[in-house]
Amino acid sequence: MGRVGVLLLNLGGPERLEDVRPFLFNLFSDPEIIRLPFPWLQKPLAWLISTLRYRKSQANYRQIGGGSPLRQVTEQQAQALQASLQQRGQDAQVYIGMRYWHPFTEEAIARIEHDRVEELVILPLYPQFSISTTGSSFRLLERLWESRPDLQRLRYTAIPSWYQEPGYLKAMADLIRQELAKLPDPDRVHIFFSAHGVPVSYVEEVGDPYQREIEHCTELIMRELGLPNAHTLAYQSRVGPVEWLQPYTEDAIQALAAQGVETLLVVPISFVSEHIETLQEIDIEYRELAEEAGIKTFRRVPALNTHPLFIQALTDLVITSLAAPPRSLADVVHPGKKTKLYPQERWQWGMTTAAEVWNGRLAMIGFIALIIELISGQGPLHFVGLL
Repeated sequence: MGRVGVLLLNLGGPERLEDVRPFLFNLFSDPEIIRLPFPWLQKPLAWLISTLRYRKSQANYRQIGGGSPLRQVTEQQAQALQASLQQRGQDAQVYIGMRYWHPFTEEAIARIEHDRVEELVILPLYPQFSISTTGSSFRLLERLWESRPDLQRLRYTAIPSWYQEPGYLKAMADLIRQELAKLPDPDRVHIFFSAHGVPVSYVEEVGDPYQREIEHCTELIMRELGLPNAHTLAYQSRVGPVEWLQPYTEDAIQALAAQGVETLLVVPISFVSEHIETLQEIDIEYRELAEEAGIKTFRRVPALNTHPLFIQALTDLVITSLAAPPRSLADVVHPGKKTKLYPQERWQWGMTTAAEVWNGRLAMIGFIALIIELISGQGPLHFVGLL
């Protein structure tokens, strides 16, 4: 085996208030975030949204210290993973590639090329697969592979999702147990799983496996936990004018309060690092909503960050992947004819059913979402918990 590398993929986040506007531009330039039938509209739309909404987003980042801790946490995870691999006898260099902010995925690939890595494991820090997270990063990597002949020599394997990894489930259960132990009458605490949402159309019409994986993950964590507590799964960070996965987190909290639930323990199931959606959206926005609804005790399970069992799980994933047959980006990004994860690759114009559905619906989603955003502040920027 030649020189080994591990590429950790994540969203990225603005580290300073002045980074917020360009970060938002990068985010909304991605067609997997806002899908438009006219590619030439993508960057003008991204410019308009980032220009009009960055000050409100900055206010939210001020509430958590002036910037996202995501890069710092991810670097700590990379260091811990590299040390763990070395302890297991696997010498490897761990790299970080962020989708929308520094260090960008392109920067990480340049370092990988410079270091002459020969074996690479591509590991997204998203436990569950979605076309808007892992899928977007994989498609970027696919374009890089196509445009850089030198990358053809690199043997790599891509891990699409890993929410069933035993170490990950044990780490999540351990964090939940620790928080339950701090509460009186822990058996009566309602465990509330909050996951990032996606539009229903992604699941029903495009084939995104995200909802299925989130639901299965919740079941596996509760099974690992082995406790009698009632639990709920809900979805946060939805866009205004289109239907997203339900129940919505804010609605579910209010419904539980109306049923007499007094203690909620919130579990951020789709996040492995502290960032704006845990520190601001859950800890501030949803806490206030819960208290107003009558919830007496509102606690949150911390993100995994560098939990030893979590780092061990990542270590196991890397070692197992190096020993297994490689899995290409094409296998993951284009999994089969029955699952059309990326229908915008080839637009069909005319009076076909598919053309009518996608041409009309996606244009409407893009423009209505923008109008809602500009008028009410409840539009597509809320996709990443920035409002």
